[in-house]
Amino acid sequence: MFTGIIEELGTIEKVAFDNDIHQYRIHVSTEFIEGVKSGDSIAVDGICLTAYDLEKNSFQVDVSTETQHCTSFGHSKASHQVNLERSVTPTTRLGGHMVSGHVDGLGTVVKRDDNDNETVLWVKISADLVKYIAVKGSVCVNGVSLTVNQTLEDQFCVTIIPHTLQNTTLNMIQTTDLVNIEVDLIARYLEKLSQST
Repeated sequence: MFTGIIEELGTIEKVAFDNDIHQYRIHVSTEFIEGVKSGDSIAVDGICLTAYDLEKNSFQVDVSTETQHCTSFGHSKASHQVNLERSVTPTTRLGGHMVSGHVDGLGTVVKRDDNDNETVLWVKISADLVKYIAVKGSVCVNGVSLTVNQTLEDQFCVTIIPHTLQNTTLNMIQTTDLVNIEVDLIARYLEKLSQST
């Protein structure tokens, strides 16, 4: 489980392919790697992945072909930066919202407006995900917990404050870019409950 509060930007050092598995080595600070054990879950651009082969300033993750197809990892290359968050502990402050790291689908940035004190993004998503997006509700974009400002038939809008922009990969996002979307878990559970009555 994660919160959508990004701890650090990592850099993909190397991409390899072995038996239908894509292997990514990600460079991080020594502070980030402290306390991480082989087998721990780390959200990489919002995707829950298992870290192993830990070194002083890096770790490795395996990404299946299915995850490659369903997330932005299919377009990731060496030197690309990624948002990182370690899984929560019982003493973690839950500053964002409950995030599972299970990406629901890809969105496409259709508009970006940069103002003095904020950046506004419009993201187009598939019709089957729109029903889970609510104004003032939470959404996770590339692992970042954000509040929904507006919704349209196939789009939603979020506002990004300067701190978030400076400390995540959202500062590099441009129109036509693909982003990982995870809808609010509570919305999914409510749907399941309503179907069972």
